[in-house]
Amino acid sequence: MYSIRARLDAVKKAIKKLGVDSLLVFDIINVRYLTGFTGSSGFLYITHDHNVFITDFRYKEQAQKEIKGWDIIIESGNRIKIIDRLIKKTSSKITGFESSISYNLYRKLTKSDTILRDVDCVIEHIRLIKQEEEIAKIKKAVERAENAFLETKPFIRERQTELQLANLLEERLKKQGCRCLPFDIIVASGPNSAMPHAKPTNRRFQKGDMIIIDWGGEADGYFSDMTRTFILKGGKDYRKKTAIYNIVFRANQKSVSSVKPGINSRKIDTIAREYIKEKGFGNYFGHGTGHGVGLQVHEAPRITWNQSTILKNNMVFTIEPGIYIPELGGVRIEDMVVVKEEGCEVLTQLPKKLEII
Repeated sequence: MYSIRARLDAVKKAIKKLGVDSLLVFDIINVRYLTGFTGSSGFLYITHDHNVFITDFRYKEQAQKEIKGWDIIIESGNRIKIIDRLIKKTSSKITGFESSISYNLYRKLTKSDTILRDVDCVIEHIRLIKQEEEIAKIKKAVERAENAFLETKPFIRERQTELQLANLLEERLKKQGCRCLPFDIIVASGPNSAMPHAKPTNRRFQKGDMIIIDWGGEADGYFSDMTRTFILKGGKDYRKKTAIYNIVFRANQKSVSSVKPGINSRKIDTIAREYIKEKGFGNYFGHGTGHGVGLQVHEAPRITWNQSTILKNNMVFTIEPGIYIPELGGVRIEDMVVVKEEGCEVLTQLPKKLEII
């Protein structure tokens, strides 16, 4: 409960600084972050003195079990009336809202007796800095993902299909205790591996294939995300494929080594991107170098060329440079790191040096 209180206190300080009397929270991920509620429907009304959780009858009992320190209101179909009543009760002159709300809801809210103010990302900014208990859950998600992969790895062999391997890995993730997956598992082989977000197909692994496997685990609502690439023995263009792999491997190492408090996230992207460009493959690396991971598998900070965040202790994100060449295939190596005083701790522990299977 302490961590929940700390999060809520941080939000209240933030909205006070923004000059907002109350805050409406509809994003269900942010609802979970501030309350611990694991259901799929509910929203919050927060003032400096009031914490109100609103949901429907389906989640009445669950909310009472999971949420402590909040007034719980069960709505019966007219949430706007409930919001209007709360605004009047708390004399909220300025009400903050997340820009992710629907236009229809926003239009209805404009009729309320309050001034609406977009305070988008105020909670996401707080979520940037992970608490120790959050990091522990992320580490557990990493552990589950890695254990599941190690059980699946022996099936990476010629004639296996992408879809078969993805299904095997998913089964083992669930066996490890993952209640859900952060995203659909990517298994891409041969020319398919040139597509960064390829979907598994019935293509069978062949000699010389580069095989990208991108997957993640879950623990108590927190996620992990990692990628490893393997090469099957034999086939053509062996030297080029191994050279590409080693370039991506080195780009990954360089970026990981650069992580420390105070550095601009854009710099981490630049280090990987410039190295790959220097080696002649700049046109084949088109996505960002990384992204935050937590209650969502893609969240702030974004490690890319067009966004800027000054890194702080306990930020958690991926580093995943790649090279993708049409017809030949691709390589991506993805690790998760947490920023620490001395630099960073690499959360993913699976080997990442070139492995020929």
